[in-house]
Amino acid sequence: MDFALNDEQKLMIDTVRRFIKTELQPLEQRVEDEGRLDADLARRLMDQSRAIGLYALNMPAEHGGGGLSAVDWMLCEEQFGHSTDILVRRAFGNVYDALLACEGDQVPRWLAPAVRGERTCGLAITEPGAGSDAQAIKTHARRTDNGWVLNGSKHFISDAEFSDFFLVSARTGDRQISLFAVDKNLPGFTVGKDQEMMGLRGTPHMELFFDNVALEPIALIGKEGEGFKLAMNMLGRVRLALVGARAVGKASHVLEMMTTYANDRQQFGKRIGEFQMIQQMLADSTVEIHAARLMVLHAAWTIDAGLDARIPISMVKLHASEVLGKVVDRAVQIFGGMGFCKELPIERYYRDARVYRIFDGTSEIHRSVIAREVLKRGAEVFDLHR
Repeated sequence: MDFALNDEQKLMIDTVRRFIKTELQPLEQRVEDEGRLDADLARRLMDQSRAIGLYALNMPAEHGGGGLSAVDWMLCEEQFGHSTDILVRRAFGNVYDALLACEGDQVPRWLAPAVRGERTCGLAITEPGAGSDAQAIKTHARRTDNGWVLNGSKHFISDAEFSDFFLVSARTGDRQISLFAVDKNLPGFTVGKDQEMMGLRGTPHMELFFDNVALEPIALIGKEGEGFKLAMNMLGRVRLALVGARAVGKASHVLEMMTTYANDRQQFGKRIGEFQMIQQMLADSTVEIHAARLMVLHAAWTIDAGLDARIPISMVKLHASEVLGKVVDRAVQIFGGMGFCKELPIERYYRDARVYRIFDGTSEIHRSVIAREVLKRGAEVFDLHR
């Protein structure tokens, strides 16, 4: 088992890290202060990223994407965790692999322009009564002679302000869920208010309303009734990347700040890093981040090997999100009053970290998923030799 990175991987990580440090991190406080990202600035970041081949890294090369393996993608996603959500979305793209189910005329209309950065895609699954239980949605699409008619609503839809079209889950029968590509400008489609959040400043989370929205037959992505499977396969990779790998990156970034501060801050005539209680927090954080990183890479390897990665991804989502929460909490403690003060970004990291234990399945949901699988399969769940 070789854990060494090859020269190409090292160059890739260095390129992403340098772009984040020079182009994204200097904008973080501006986004925090203004609560939004200017559209012209967002386009500039996207163009800069595309120019050096960093846009849509998760998509296959034959469609114009980066063509990265799951492992290489996660190495990049960890670096993405070193900056703010909305800046990462704009710079590196938010291209969902469910779009790979596009066929025929769907490719030039939705898939290809999304990969090129010409159109931005949003994901619309969550509803007021259907969060972790994605099968409980009430939004529905009725087949007509001319295609479909969509009715219902969604909420907490990330990036809705910037998105040009959405992948929308809807019932097409009592026990059927299908996936549709829905353009933003269609009659009857209304984007509602921005549901302001505790953290993730600058990333809009909006309501969507569908009132007899007429959809062409081409809007159905994949086959009728396969939408839930498409969505779950896509969300698995989203969990691994946007939650698992980015949580590792954010926690690593915070740990760097904690270590620097512990070496610089003087109390009672010596550096606070010499106090054993501070050392314990640093040591625990280091061990937990390292374990989470290895879990992310193992789950990515599982995907690349063509194996079932659902349980490894659930374990990553649970562990990495809770590690991030513990690390940023320790950071506030080590920085003391300054950690609670808005003059430093620690306070922002603390707020941003909280949602990681909620979105894409709460910690409680993933514990239930893992426990059910352990009860069914026993040690096979985590035995790499089987």
